[in-house]
Amino acid sequence: MNETAPVETGFYTEDMTISVGPQHPSTHGVLRFVVRTDGEVINEAIPDVGYLHRSIEKIGEKVTWHGYVPYTDRADYLAAMFANQGFCMAAEKLGNVEVTRRGEFCRVIACELNRIASHLISIGTFGQDIGAMTPFVHALRERETINNLMEEICGARLTYNYIRIGGVGYDILPETCTRITAFLDHFEPLVDEYNRLLSYNKIFIERLAGVAVVSREEALSYNLVGPNLRGSGIKWDIRRDIPYSVYPELEFEVPVGSAQVGKLGDSYDRYWVRIRELHESCKILRQCLKMLPKGPAIAKVARKFKPPAGECYARVEAPRGDMGFYVVADGSEYPYRVRIRTGSFTAMSIIDKLSKGIMVADLIALIGSLDVDAPEIDR
Repeated sequence: MNETAPVETGFYTEDMTISVGPQHPSTHGVLRFVVRTDGEVINEAIPDVGYLHRSIEKIGEKVTWHGYVPYTDRADYLAAMFANQGFCMAAEKLGNVEVTRRGEFCRVIACELNRIASHLISIGTFGQDIGAMTPFVHALRERETINNLMEEICGARLTYNYIRIGGVGYDILPETCTRITAFLDHFEPLVDEYNRLLSYNKIFIERLAGVAVVSREEALSYNLVGPNLRGSGIKWDIRRDIPYSVYPELEFEVPVGSAQVGKLGDSYDRYWVRIRELHESCKILRQCLKMLPKGPAIAKVARKFKPPAGECYARVEAPRGDMGFYVVADGSEYPYRVRIRTGSFTAMSIIDKLSKGIMVADLIALIGSLDVDAPEIDR
């Protein structure tokens, strides 16, 4: 029930309930928030999810192990490569399959390119949501180059179906490696351009500094992951702390929030972590291109893949944080159970708490700073 409050004139005021979404430009997908406001001040913002539910996990029980890989692309269409890898790692663990060394490097190259592309969308749309239109166009321009590189690598630009059980579907050609290096030479200086356009913009800073602060304790209590966790000053990255693939051989930093312009764990800190991760992904890519070994890109795996009965959990550091696949095998050609854990779904739980007392316009900044992705929420 709406709360009412008497005023001196004898009239009564009551909160207004409005709907943000499910079709709203700032939600970046079919996602709805039931918002209760007192004028422009939010008293409650309850996420109403389920508009994009597609039964992806249930489908895992109806298709073969190999046949499920393309479905994982749909778990997060902006970072499909990581979902490919997470499921394949779980299948490989169950089936005791060893990925070829070249295949591991190809995976990391493809994933880190995908991380840059995903962060560019996050950064560009974040600025656009709060009124800065130009950076979005610049971000899309660079992302288009990455899409072209992805098309060279695997033939697809969005839903890749590239990583396979045992390695990758296609080897990365030498000329593609040369073009990736050229892109890195072009892109790294451009991050400073984004900073001039957006990061150091006075209006952008004032819109984000001190807004929706998440303390270290709250970040842990609400089980935040990825840049949302690191934005609160907690240095936790699956690639470093629960290492997989060839990440232990690579040198890179784990950026964390540092109260850059406001308070530790505010909306700007979460944004700034993603900006710094662009540089770290470039650093990882350069190392992989230099270290890329010769050999096959995929191991020999039976066409009718039937891992022994058992269960396992595999996790990767996706752009939105810890993405995990819990998979159960019963010895057949089909998975018995597939369950996906995503960073966007866990981030939804803290939105109601953070929204209390902020302005309606700041809710848009809050959603953008968490970088929630509708397909990751509804599976």
